[in-house]
Amino acid sequence: MTLRIHFTAEDLARTRLASAPRPLLELEIAVRLLQERSHPVRFDAWRSRAARHMAPRMRTLCELIPATGAAVDFLDLSGEGHPDDLVDRLRGTPAGRVRKDLQQWATDRPAGFSSDVRSLGDDPSLVSVLADTVAHAHQHFIAPYWSRIDRLAQVDRTRRLRQLAGHGVERLLSGLNPRYIAWHPPVLHLTMASGRDADVRLGGRGLLLIPTLFGSHYPALDDTAEPQPWITYPLHDDRPGAVSAVFTAEALTGSAVPPALTALLGRTRATVLRVIGDHPACTTGQLAAHACIALASASEHATVLRRAGLTAQTRDGKSVLHTLTPAGQVLLDAGTG
Repeated sequence: MTLRIHFTAEDLARTRLASAPRPLLELEIAVRLLQERSHPVRFDAWRSRAARHMAPRMRTLCELIPATGAAVDFLDLSGEGHPDDLVDRLRGTPAGRVRKDLQQWATDRPAGFSSDVRSLGDDPSLVSVLADTVAHAHQHFIAPYWSRIDRLAQVDRTRRLRQLAGHGVERLLSGLNPRYIAWHPPVLHLTMASGRDADVRLGGRGLLLIPTLFGSHYPALDDTAEPQPWITYPLHDDRPGAVSAVFTAEALTGSAVPPALTALLGRTRATVLRVIGDHPACTTGQLAAHACIALASASEHATVLRRAGLTAQTRDGKSVLHTLTPAGQVLLDAGTG
């Protein structure tokens, strides 16, 4: 059985690649991986480190995002935006929405759920605790590896954009995940972990293709997302060991930021400078996402670097774009050397 996504010519024209993975969508998939043992070569080193941060409160998060099956609706971590903003949105979920979603979710769970989960609908403060748990999980399970995940995603994106430019969107679709995603024009066939069998029509909205490191197996899908439905596809790199290297011990040391630069500027500001060097003309939102810091923090650090003459800002409509100055490039190069 497959899920079938039907494309019109308008859908094909509007199908696009996401610019990067989504940090909390990666977290949602990662929480599922923590509860099973698939892909040991790729993920066991990560599971071992993650296990050190499995506080008792993580049991509730794992129950709400099970290894298989749907997560509860109010705990939607797939949205676009910085992790801090999405966590704040979760923290503000109305109690009525929590109760309603838990009741609907229970219909697909014959065994019911724990008293801790049941209490979420009765005590709003527990939703705030859950939001803190999500932030804790992101900090320890995803953020330490994000610079490497992002670099891998940029390599993957470059390769797929070449496919798109040279052979069109149909070649792009056929190469997303050949084992579980098959393109038989004009229908994209997805083999889902849930075994879902359905027909999805995009209605001229096209499809957003989101890269994922942790979702290396079955695709994830949200055909109700606005303004555009999305699916995930696994990051690919032809270099041997490139994916598993994301989780080597060096990934935890901040090696992507030169130690000398960290000593001079501080870790966060050095990271911001490095991100601007790696992603010239990035917006403040993109800078925050790549550096895994809050938007306000990214803006503050970028302002300090600009006043020091290390970066420059230009405007594109309402967006502020950040680039290195020659002095900033010299400092970054010197720190690397």
